[in-house]
Amino acid sequence: MMTKQVQGHFRAVTSSPQDLAQLEAIMRETFTDTFASEQSAEDLNAFLDKNYNQPVLKRELADQDSETFFYKVDGQPAAYLKVNWNAAQTEKQFENALEIQRIYVRQQFQKLHIGGILMRHALEIAQQQNRDQIWLGVYEHNLNAQGFYQHYGFKRVGQHTFTVGTDRQTDFLLAKKL
Repeated sequence: MMTKQVQGHFRAVTSSPQDLAQLEAIMRETFTDTFASEQSAEDLNAFLDKNYNQPVLKRELADQDSETFFYKVDGQPAAYLKVNWNAAQTEKQFENALEIQRIYVRQQFQKLHIGGILMRHALEIAQQQNRDQIWLGVYEHNLNAQGFYQHYGFKRVGQHTFTVGTDRQTDFLLAKKL
């Protein structure tokens, strides 16, 4: 069965009140949809409240070594992508690299190849910045995401701890040489 690909467009997220509200909503929605079955409601809510609130997002958007994009379809955010470089990277061992910190597609837009559109956009940014590699962290139990990244040539190069509330989880670090 063939899936269709939708047409949309990228738009950099700004710190306007409307963008902040949309970004917070899509972040909370996609993280919850992806990981709610993996941890307690208390841990999930603690993580969301600590990391996905407008003051934190406003600081992230002000960082000159980071950029966040909406991918919009028919005027509504279908997905978002956050990339970091230089000091904004969450791990320091990747020199001259671009980090994909967040790449999420809302459930109703999944299976429409939007993940691939986001990935190609991140790869373009890395190439435009003349980065040597691109990397990301992925939850050890998120096999679908791991398969997606392997399709794009990412290989496991390490791991780190990612804490959701009080739950210390293992994320695999994946990288791709450019």
